Amino acid sequence: MSTADAPDATNAAVAELGSAAAAKPQRVLACLLCQQRKIKCNRQFPCSNCTRTGAHCVPASLVPRQRRRRFPERELLDRIRHYEALLRQHGVSFEPLHPPPAAAGAAPTAAVAGAAAAAEALSAPLGDAGNDDDGDDDDDDEAVDAGYLHDGDDLRAAVIKKAWDYTYRSATESNQQLLFGSPASASDVELTAAHPPQAKIFRLWQIYLDNVNPLLKVTHTPTLQARIIDAVGDLANISAPLEALLFSIYCVAVLSLPDDQCQAVFGSPKQALLAGYQLACRQALSKCRFLQSGDPDCLTALYLYLISVRSMMDPRSLSSMSAVAIRIAQRLGYHSEASNAKCNALDAEMRRRLWWSLVIFDNRVCEIFHYKTATLSPTWDCRPPLNLNDFELRAETKSLPQVSERPTEAFFVVLRSELSDFVRHSAFHLDFIDPLLTSFAQTKMATRGSGSSPPTPRDLAELQRNVEERLRLCDPQNPLQFMTIWTARGYLARCFLLEHCWKHLTSSPSQQADGHSAAAVGYALSVVQCDTRLMTSPLTKGFLWYHESFFPFLGYTYLLQRLRKRPADEQADLAWEVMSDNYEARNMTAKFSYMEPIFVVFARLVMMAWEARQSMLRQHGRPAEPPRIVAYVKHKIQGSTDMTLISGATSALNLAEPSTSMPVGIGANTAAATAAAAGPSFAAPVPPCGYPDAPVGQAAMISPMAMDMDPFWPAMDWGLVPNRQW
Repeated sequence: MSTADAPDATNAAVAELGSAAAAKPQRVLACLLCQQRKIKCNRQFPCSNCTRTGAHCVPASLVPRQRRRRFPERELLDRIRHYEALLRQHGVSFEPLHPPPAAAGAAPTAAVAGAAAAAEALSAPLGDAGNDDDGDDDDDDEAVDAGYLHDGDDLRAAVIKKAWDYTYRSATESNQQLLFGSPASASDVELTAAHPPQAKIFRLWQIYLDNVNPLLKVTHTPTLQARIIDAVGDLANISAPLEALLFSIYCVAVLSLPDDQCQAVFGSPKQALLAGYQLACRQALSKCRFLQSGDPDCLTALYLYLISVRSMMDPRSLSSMSAVAIRIAQRLGYHSEASNAKCNALDAEMRRRLWWSLVIFDNRVCEIFHYKTATLSPTWDCRPPLNLNDFELRAETKSLPQVSERPTEAFFVVLRSELSDFVRHSAFHLDFIDPLLTSFAQTKMATRGSGSSPPTPRDLAELQRNVEERLRLCDPQNPLQFMTIWTARGYLARCFLLEHCWKHLTSSPSQQADGHSAAAVGYALSVVQCDTRLMTSPLTKGFLWYHESFFPFLGYTYLLQRLRKRPADEQADLAWEVMSDNYEARNMTAKFSYMEPIFVVFARLVMMAWEARQSMLRQHGRPAEPPRIVAYVKHKIQGSTDMTLISGATSALNLAEPSTSMPVGIGANTAAATAAAAGPSFAAPVPPCGYPDAPVGQAAMISPMAMDMDPFWPAMDWGLVPNRQW
């Protein structure tokens, strides 16, 4: 269209609009080009600026209007009301902006007015744009806030969040009690008195840094320490998420201490101190509305709290609670690398660390009672954390620093995540959690991007070579690096053993001639030996809270069943010696009660293997001196004076009748044992007398693997299936 033709067309359009809105004349707005250029328009069509430049002049009234920025007074009033509520909560006298109604009869009116105001506030971002009353038309193209809608836009996350916040704004509707059972009024509970004195706060913080943080790395020490120092000076005004995080740190710090050290340092029994901090942590989590919150402190506090209660909670209940934490993290996009990439370098890396910690924790809990509900699967794409020290991550940096090849303070966490990442793409793992996912089993995955992890190994052998190359850079005299070395080696040996069992289970009968290969025995021995090294080294004293619960039951099970089938095996003496060393290192005689199901099952396995060995030695005229582990088990059983209680434990487990040479009460239900979990050895702890190291599905495959466990393999109550059928 030429410039000469433009006046006729635009004037006709203006005339048509004017006749349609004769009842309410519209204001003449600046043309679109003048609005975009932020210059004064004479509001004639074509305007002088467009005529001078020869541009096509388009009146603003011909296009849909964009929303203006929300009037800020409402946000200011909301903030004032929030501050007034805080003042009332802390008993501070003040003159409110709007005095409360004078009589009770005014309450319904106030409630209706409040509901109307809330509805108006909610509808304001979602409704149509109103007329512009300020008379200033030159900024009509001003960008709108992220929480508002443009014409044709989808509902934005901020708008949806605001809608739910308004819908469930009442404290009685916050639903925090759904998880912790606390009343809704818990948000008004004053928790200042529940904090320890300042000196003990910093002592607990230091214990956390020494014993817990190196193994989890879900908090950023440089930034969090500064926040804690500021908060400790004014605990009455601490933010709710930070307070919940503080109490969760108290919980895991106390958990990491031996009973005698806790009594000496804090003057209180460990269990009493832990129970008090856990109660305060639950109240603090409810106070900060953790189920709806998007604050990372809330999610971190929930994770640390779950770790602290794991040793005293039924795994079925804990699984439900860990699923809540996983779902919160998914709502916040922690599982998505695309979401993490939008954050700065520090936030993105902390999100990855927390996500992987949650997944490994949840996977371990699920393995305890029902292996197939595990979260460790290839259905999400959050990459493992990077090998970086905390001081290398800063909030103001947008790009990641150069990743170190040498061990850092996060090396344990990094290796834990990378090994778990390999397992979640492995056929021997996926075939048990969900056979439909086996198509995701990795062959050789591409590099995960610049500066990230190296190409994923094709198999366990390649993974082991890569890990050993990195472990050679570790200092065995460094406690954390010593812990990393032997935990990684034990975990790899366990993976090799599981893969061997899986291959044997899925192979044809003609391929099963070497089912009891020496390699598999070597893997089982390595699992137990690595555990013994970790339990006996003085370097791991501060980390035993984490490791001592991972009893290498899978290694024991394989060795004991092999010794029962082949008592004259060339590695039999070594196997008995290795198991005896581990039994002593874990001091299981003192830790396990004869009434515990795990001891009943464990004793049954030991005694059946020894009976076969003893019979073989007698046939060859050799002395049958029992190994130390057999002597300990016999002493434990014979030391019980109440055989009725033992028989009751056996009956409660529905165990088979004991062997004729077994003491009364030692049953045969290996199902109770193999129902326990394995999962990555890096996962969070389980009770010292709790669950063993064999996952529900994976330990089951030891039965059909010519291990001759069928005679005492009754049905299970903990989700064990003796095959891979779904």
